[in-house]
Amino acid sequence: MTAVQDDFLATARAAAALLREEAVAAAWDGPSALPGFTVRGLAGHLAYQVLCVAPALTGPEPRDLVVSLLGHYARVGWIGAAADADANVRIRQGGEDVASEGHAVMTARLAAALEELPALLRPADADRPVRIPLWGPWSLRLDDLLVTRMMELAVHNDDLAVSVGTSAPELPERAADTVVALLARLARRRHGSTAVLRALARAERAPASIAAF
Repeated sequence: MTAVQDDFLATARAAAALLREEAVAAAWDGPSALPGFTVRGLAGHLAYQVLCVAPALTGPEPRDLVVSLLGHYARVGWIGAAADADANVRIRQGGEDVASEGHAVMTARLAAALEELPALLRPADADRPVRIPLWGPWSLRLDDLLVTRMMELAVHNDDLAVSVGTSAPELPERAADTVVALLARLARRRHGSTAVLRALARAERAPASIAAF
């Protein structure tokens, strides 16, 4: 298993532990901290970041253009889109669909996926093209796909924890480095190097935001 594959599994297991918490089940039908998302929809979206990996690996190898990690984010439809844009509506509905059978069923599905994945994630497949059906006509290398899922897991762990009044799980150190590096690259692409450098090193000249999205 590559370092990225190992880090993805560790991050996924942390998310699964959060999703199993009673606080999530208790708030299941209530609103989340993200506008438009219920807690169950957000939980489903979080779980999907793990559930989508096995189908991507076991299905036919895609023949689409293989793009870089940042090339992927240059193509996705949700960055900068309004909350009611088709891309974001599909994302929210997808979370609701994953959660539709309830907390217990969803967390059981997630546990089963985590049992299956270690046998599917192999170093030899690190560069294999994979894709998720919601994307457009492009693919990513497997390990780049897993980096995108780690970022989603890390960000939405915090969203879900805030929504239900608990603490977000700590990321493994190497996974945290990977996620922060990706977000920093995306923030630099959006705001420019000077804005990011000032936010990190010069509070007196820092911009109001260097959010990656």
